[in-house]
Amino acid sequence: MGCGGHRRGTCSRRRTLPRLFADVCLLPVRFHGEGYQEGYKEGSCLGRIEGRQHGALHGAKIGSEIGCYQGFAFAWKHLLHSDASERDRKMKVLEALIGMIQKFPYDDPAYDRLHEDLERIRGKFKQLCSLLNVQPDFKMSAEGSGLSF
Repeated sequence: MGCGGHRRGTCSRRRTLPRLFADVCLLPVRFHGEGYQEGYKEGSCLGRIEGRQHGALHGAKIGSEIGCYQGFAFAWKHLLHSDASERDRKMKVLEALIGMIQKFPYDDPAYDRLHEDLERIRGKFKQLCSLLNVQPDFKMSAEGSGLSF
């Protein structure tokens, strides 16, 4: 006899049965925790990929828009240098637009006033178009982007 008067072998069964029962009862909790961890890792990975794609797409759109404004401004700057009659006010607004574009933080996506500065550039661009009496139409499409008049 061993273990408190019981036959040998029965004592260990009595200890393992409650533990096995507890292990079975805790399986859903364990699997839930493991599933959560696996899902979290997978979701984090996919979230980073999707975030990177989203950021690249919107960064490209903003860069294309700013590039069109810059090309427009440089072309008009060249044209206005040859016509000195109404140059002063137009050139002042044109130089302000070029300065805003040059100060735009292209390489800092975490810049907290990015959208505000972009709106200011758009407003200055509209002001310049009004002074120049042109009606541009900035288009974004799958083929590319650009200004048309």
